[in-house]
Amino acid sequence: MQDTKILNYIKAVLENMPSDWLNLTTHRLDIYNETLAKTEFIDQFESLFKSNSFEALILAKLPTAYDYIRLGHPLSCVLEWTIAKLQHQKSEHVIGFSSQTIPVLAILRKNLLDNKNTQILYTDKLTECFDTELIKRVYGYNFELKQVENIDAITQFDGSNVFISEQNKVEAVSLNPHIDFYVNLYSDLGSILVINGEDNTDYISDIQHVRRRETIAMTPTNCVIALKALTDQTSIITQNLSIEDHKTSVLHSIKTITNSSSKAIVGSSGLSVQYAIMMGLIDEALKQHQGKAIKFIVPTNCYGGTNDQARRVAVCLNHVEVVDLEVDGDNDMVQSLENVLSKIAIEDAVPYIIAEIPTNPRVEVPDLEQLKAVLTKVRQTPKGEIATAPVFILDQTFCPNLNFLGDNETLSTVKTIAYVSGSKFPSGGKCTAGYCVANKKAEALMHSIKQHLNVCDNEATDLQYKILAEQLPSMLQRISNAYTNTREFVTFIQDILPDAKINFVSEALAAQGFTPSVFSLDLPTQGDTAEEKETYKRELNHKLISLMINKIPNESKYCVSYGQLKGCYWTIPATSTQGTTKESDKDYIARVAVSPDLDLEKHKEVFKAFVENIQMNNQISIQ
Repeated sequence: MQDTKILNYIKAVLENMPSDWLNLTTHRLDIYNETLAKTEFIDQFESLFKSNSFEALILAKLPTAYDYIRLGHPLSCVLEWTIAKLQHQKSEHVIGFSSQTIPVLAILRKNLLDNKNTQILYTDKLTECFDTELIKRVYGYNFELKQVENIDAITQFDGSNVFISEQNKVEAVSLNPHIDFYVNLYSDLGSILVINGEDNTDYISDIQHVRRRETIAMTPTNCVIALKALTDQTSIITQNLSIEDHKTSVLHSIKTITNSSSKAIVGSSGLSVQYAIMMGLIDEALKQHQGKAIKFIVPTNCYGGTNDQARRVAVCLNHVEVVDLEVDGDNDMVQSLENVLSKIAIEDAVPYIIAEIPTNPRVEVPDLEQLKAVLTKVRQTPKGEIATAPVFILDQTFCPNLNFLGDNETLSTVKTIAYVSGSKFPSGGKCTAGYCVANKKAEALMHSIKQHLNVCDNEATDLQYKILAEQLPSMLQRISNAYTNTREFVTFIQDILPDAKINFVSEALAAQGFTPSVFSLDLPTQGDTAEEKETYKRELNHKLISLMINKIPNESKYCVSYGQLKGCYWTIPATSTQGTTKESDKDYIARVAVSPDLDLEKHKEVFKAFVENIQMNNQISIQ
């Protein structure tokens, strides 16, 4: 009786769900409490279930579950809640993934750090992408594999028992006390991890963190497919999206845009691609530079996901270390790199550099000729041998139109891999997929990167390829139009609020092709002490964002993304994209992302009113 009530309620929710649940990649921060991510949404959803309320307007008022769908989203929460409810579990014990192998790797990671044994059990065969030798050799994970006739043959184990099974139906399972983790694989959808027993609750946050950084949640579209199969109690029916045509189109577009000779690799998110790059390069170093330490050089205040992921990799492997790189403000990227690379040469280690150009959020660009010189400089080890040359891993999410990799381009003589978050300009904010390419000097590295993308089952989904195929052909024009709007908005702000510090590219850099459509705004402040000034500035940031999103609700949005098709996005990096960055390296400034399609005059009008209120009262009304 209760199960029928649950399934009927979910059917009604699917019929009435807000369109944003299915279509948005980034959600509002003004109704988001990060410390209660998912919990607040689920608590209120549970209340709606108890009152049998499922009207569209009521569902739309639920708080943001996660700020970005890579981490999770309303539909992943609903799917996990439904399965858990049917199994009489807490919803946090069920976690959905787009990947079929990452949930297993997440368990292995925690058990590695906890020095705990793992036994992986299966009845028929393991998924093809699960490469036992590679996972043990490169990731450092230890485990036993055991094939069993059926689930009843599983006995207690001194460690974690992980049971992997392929399923064509989404349904509740009877939980075996000897199984700690169920990994249910669903063709073309991903996987659902069930954490069994209160003794394993300490795995939940660690596994969620892996989903946050090294892969993505099961996508909204695939969650709907899974929920429909669950509520209808039928086999899974997936869409036929002519994947090969879409993939061919995407690879052609990327090749044209980047002028790269290598075949692009397309992953489920920018961080999925970055993870494949990191693990692929570690694999290469183990083969080509045996016995040498591996150093990932990472900007201290870069995108929080990049920073966090690099450190998460290093903590698992004794031969891998993260080296801080100071790049913004009073620090010069080129000089900082010279200092770091000279030190690594003395240590005879392998240097891999991850850097954003332009930097985020301060939109700074180093002198490219000086950068080329420091990257190609031949250094020596203390033994007089030639030091290992660096590989430059370029995050060019903020300028995906710029050609760094072609013949005779600035970085053509440096081993360079460039990657882009596809949730920004490539898809116009319609999906999370990312991609990477290499120049000729680094082309041989792409095989290992592709191999590790496959091991993690992090290739872009069929729908992501379809969206990229639709959006990539117009990307360069959208970037141009968005830059034009951004330049006009920046010039306007400079004119009416000259005391504000605006971080944006110069006209000279724009002429070289650096045409981002994001800028950071350091508002003027007041106070007798540094603490008072910082407090005042932070309050002013929030007042500005509140004013913009309240006065222009159909266009201005408080969220973390960039490269969107329409409107204007506002965020504060320190409390969003830099969430896991050290406090001393965070940027408490406003970041503004302008699109090619918005009412720019209205945005100017509201910003002008903001400035007038500052000048008159130092107070702002957002009524």
